[in-house]
Amino acid sequence: MSLDPEVVITRTGVKAIRDRLTGELMHPVVGPSIESERLYVAPSRLAARLRVADERPLVLLDVGLGAGSNAIAAWRVSEAASAGARRLHIVSFDQSLDAMAMALEPEHAASFGFDEPSCVAARAILQHGRHETARTTWQFVNGDLLTTLPTQEKAAADLVFWDPFSTGANPTLWTTRAFGLLFPLCRAGVTVHTYGGATSIRSAMLLAGFAVGEGEVTGDSTKAGQRKRGTVAALRTEDLERPLTRRWLERLERSSAPLPSDAPADAMARIRASAQFAASRGGP
Repeated sequence: MSLDPEVVITRTGVKAIRDRLTGELMHPVVGPSIESERLYVAPSRLAARLRVADERPLVLLDVGLGAGSNAIAAWRVSEAASAGARRLHIVSFDQSLDAMAMALEPEHAASFGFDEPSCVAARAILQHGRHETARTTWQFVNGDLLTTLPTQEKAAADLVFWDPFSTGANPTLWTTRAFGLLFPLCRAGVTVHTYGGATSIRSAMLLAGFAVGEGEVTGDSTKAGQRKRGTVAALRTEDLERPLTRRWLERLERSSAPLPSDAPADAMARIRASAQFAASRGGP
């Protein structure tokens, strides 16, 4: 997927990167630094997870590197952790580094969350595809995600930031197939965080085997009374703060677009049979 990035100013006055080819705006409205913290770093409890003693690094799959805002926000949390904290291993996926290269230009870097140390790390990704410190390893995987995901280590991911372009610009990355490729890469305790909150996206995750819940309020919740939320998935319902319940299932059955494009013929029956709905009562 090619990219033709430009830096624009959002209606709230912050810089963001827009792809001229698709019209997609990365981290719209609130800007990259705020959205990375609100939707990904803070809800994932990254800092607390790194404080848990473990000889294995915490593995973060950063799907949709874009301008690098999510990856570098996580990188900075790891670099600020104590010497005895768990190491962080970030694996970023994308088909282009052009957006991050633009974000690193001197007149833009600070607006996209880059200080001098993180600029050094990001420039190493641009040049070599890898950067390593005493605290953090960061690597870049280039290519179509549906091809590159199956090459990754099984049952290794502790955390996933799923942040590709929207279903309109990149529909194949919001399907049962895409989340089905992610599922075997996840280990117990994983949480998958995304801005996408559409019914079809949540259905795709459920069909792939995940337990699914509501995420944080997204930056496009600007209309009075409107509170759009992203989505969080896990291998176990108990790892979700706000799991979907039978009330959501009832709304699903009334939805005009309930399922992903590649849903199997028995999709609704499979979703109804999900363990989290069998056990839930009330709720959203």
